[in-house]
Amino acid sequence: MPDAPLDIASIGEDVPLFEAIRTARAIRRLRPDPVPPALIRKVCEAGTFAPSGGNRQPWSFVAVTEPERRAWIAQRYRTAFHRYAELAAEAAKAPDYPDAKRRNVRAATYLADHLHETPVLLFVAGWKRRGETQHQALFPCIQNVLLACRAVGLGASLTTLHIMFHAEIDAYLGLPPEQPSCALLPIGWPLGKYGRPPRRPVDECLYWERFAAKRSTD
Repeated sequence: MPDAPLDIASIGEDVPLFEAIRTARAIRRLRPDPVPPALIRKVCEAGTFAPSGGNRQPWSFVAVTEPERRAWIAQRYRTAFHRYAELAAEAAKAPDYPDAKRRNVRAATYLADHLHETPVLLFVAGWKRRGETQHQALFPCIQNVLLACRAVGLGASLTTLHIMFHAEIDAYLGLPPEQPSCALLPIGWPLGKYGRPPRRPVDECLYWERFAAKRSTD
């Protein structure tokens, strides 16, 4: 958490776009220190500049900060996570299981165990259209929020594990059935650092004119 008072209007405004894109890795280890509501408002405002079909802007945000409400959500999240973790633990028994995935599992476990301490649990919800959630608008909105968190120095990550209890959690948040949550973003001051995540070269996944499956030369 910054020692000096934050200038909310200017913080993050000078971070180059491509630097933010390349270094906005998921940060799941977060400090319990409070985050100014004005800063959460700023990153959510960045989300509202995402494109949406017909400029419908279907998104809504619910920021949960009260300790007892965070604890209630965290209890259900941990239940969902441990069901997922059982599958991950079984896969991790393989001798060739990548170390990077093991680190990701450890970070995800830390988040699940400390979610109640995370200062802001930001839910992103959206109106349905023709009975379907408008993910084509909501996920660009979420990415904008994540990039804005990176710019202002907040740690954040995207998870959808809460959906295992979506009806119960959405009702707790006051969301109507026609406006379900689609993602949870735990947000706080990072314990770790931003940095470039490992990525395969773009030329391994970029094709021109049509897809061509690569064949092994072995």
